[in-house]
Amino acid sequence: MDLTPVLALVERRRREAGRPVVVGVSGHGGSGKSTLARALVEALPDAVRLRGDDFLDPARVHRRSADWDGVERDRLATEVLRPFRDGTPGEFRRYAWDLGRLRDPEPVPRADVLVVDLIGLFHPDVLALLDVTVWCDVDPEVALRRGMARDRAAGNDHDRVWTQVWGPNERDFDAAFAPREVADVRVPNP
Repeated sequence: MDLTPVLALVERRRREAGRPVVVGVSGHGGSGKSTLARALVEALPDAVRLRGDDFLDPARVHRRSADWDGVERDRLATEVLRPFRDGTPGEFRRYAWDLGRLRDPEPVPRADVLVVDLIGLFHPDVLALLDVTVWCDVDPEVALRRGMARDRAAGNDHDRVWTQVWGPNERDFDAAFAPREVADVRVPNP
């Protein structure tokens, strides 16, 4: 995976902004968003990652929706993205999947770069808060198969949810918001 174009753009945006910058990594479920986000954090000085899964509503993310309604974009924007970019103190709460509730508040991280990886991230509600947008460019059917295989390997049989909810949600979101087209950089992950 060649990160050179992404790293160059992040450095340019850091210089231009004169403040901390947010890198949004999105793509279909199973496209490699988390892997790409971790690689970016390793390659960028003073960068931290925020898992997008911490900003999913467990009930809504398992329902059909044309705009990935289960992604809590407002909470992400209000609690993390705005304070991080402004360099102001703030607190946010991650969703604790093991506990079935939000965790106790923790401080918004301080760094030069925040990398957020999340499905449905390139939505008008948060797009203006992302300084760099990176799309994991994988064929949707390949991503779907990878996601299902990953879940099965982890002992989770989510095949029905992948085929009846998440796959259709991805297609609807693509049709409504063209996330691949709004990305600054597309990183292939064949």
